[in-house]
Amino acid sequence: MGKRMLVVLGHPSSDSFCGALGETYAQSAKNAGHDVRFLRLHALKFDPILHNGYRTIQPLEQDLLQAQADITWAEHLTFIYPIWWGGIPALLKGFLERVFLPGFAFKYREGKPFPDKLLKGRTAHLLVTMDTPPWYYKWVFRMPGLHQMRKATLEFCGIKPLKTLTFGPILGSSPAQRDAWLKQASAAASS
Repeated sequence: MGKRMLVVLGHPSSDSFCGALGETYAQSAKNAGHDVRFLRLHALKFDPILHNGYRTIQPLEQDLLQAQADITWAEHLTFIYPIWWGGIPALLKGFLERVFLPGFAFKYREGKPFPDKLLKGRTAHLLVTMDTPPWYYKWVFRMPGLHQMRKATLEFCGIKPLKTLTFGPILGSSPAQRDAWLKQASAAASS
């Protein structure tokens, strides 16, 4: 039986290699019998700025309420995004700050140093593009955009990252190389 899967495209444009990865991944997951929803952040209407931090929660726009419903529905999430300036794009970060709220994604309890993980039981894949060679990003920069998503965001909320695929350098890549990367994304979606 297939899983309920949510694909989140964190690139601000669907006309990008991240967009192609997202379309390929989603279609391959559907072909493998999974129930798939596709969330394209660039198409959502929301303010990505958390204006008062978590002191007062600003009301969620309808698209963010639907995103929370989709996350609650999903058993598996896939985040597809580029690495820009070593980290995740502002649009994706703003989305996470607005949606992964206290009471939805985590909850602190008095006297406990670590929160309850409210999104426990879900798994995730990360498909990440970059113009830096992935080996350089790993060994020189120490992968801050991957650690941020895997450890400080997903695991913090109880989501277990299963697989991370890095694609790069995108800049100057050949059509044959991009095709090979799309095949990797397709294989990950089918597993």
